[in-house]
Amino acid sequence: MTDLGKMRISRRTAIAAMTGAAGLARAQKKSLNFTARATPSLCLYSEAVKVDYNDSGPFIQAMGFDGIELAVVPGGHIPLEGDIDLHLERAVEAMTGSGLEVPVLSTTITSVQAKEVQSIMGWGSEMHVPIFSPGQWPRSGDGAASTLRAQREMSMLVQVGNAAHMQIAVHNATPAFVGSSIADLNTAIQPFDKILGFNYDAGFAAAYSGTAPDAANAAFHTALPRLKMLTVRDCKWTKAEDGSQALTQCPLGEGMVDWQQLFTALAKANFIGPITLRVEYSEELSAIRKDLAFLKKQRSAAYEG
Repeated sequence: MTDLGKMRISRRTAIAAMTGAAGLARAQKKSLNFTARATPSLCLYSEAVKVDYNDSGPFIQAMGFDGIELAVVPGGHIPLEGDIDLHLERAVEAMTGSGLEVPVLSTTITSVQAKEVQSIMGWGSEMHVPIFSPGQWPRSGDGAASTLRAQREMSMLVQVGNAAHMQIAVHNATPAFVGSSIADLNTAIQPFDKILGFNYDAGFAAAYSGTAPDAANAAFHTALPRLKMLTVRDCKWTKAEDGSQALTQCPLGEGMVDWQQLFTALAKANFIGPITLRVEYSEELSAIRKDLAFLKKQRSAAYEG
């Protein structure tokens, strides 16, 4: 098991040298804002805007978001290739200093044996960020073997998550990865501590849960007991040039997701965790603003109506 205790002591020493204990205490206090919420926090995936994290906090806050999911990805704002500790420190300070919550740290990596994941979770532990969302596990020809490999890494993530006091949110994916079926992913995570749960992707769940009228709703209620966070996107099936069906992302409300049904169920369950908006169908800021306005309307109708 990773020695998180040593990792945290090393992190505290580095932070004290760079910013001082008072700066860390202020950042910790700001990063805990989410605990007082009565409704889910609407967050933006950090790679959605092409603005340096030192400048993006006020911009994202001014757009109307409650928080941000900070992603550590190759070539991103917080690059896997760089000094992850230093970048995370500065990014969290920049976001919380702008009044944004930072409820989620995510990455494309899945193994806690990777030093990058150790750095992300060690820093998340220091800053009291409540959720870590790892990458996705590729599915090979042998689906059972792929799931078993994923479960081995899930087991280690749970151990480190318990030590770091972080929930682990596993993202349901496309059929190229383990967990495109909510039912299958639920079966895979059941043997483990309940700190391991779902980063429920509403768009992918609607696309890959089957064609029955209530299939997506059934998938959501399967995930609900271990729901940690949501990723929101909308999708629809379109015909590709070769005549095959292709999954295409689109503005919220124009695809397969029944948003009223979803938010009503969230409110009934008193869910107040983070909801991260992923906008991958357009690079225009107007698309982000439009989708955020849609989410705010859904949240208000379900939680305040």
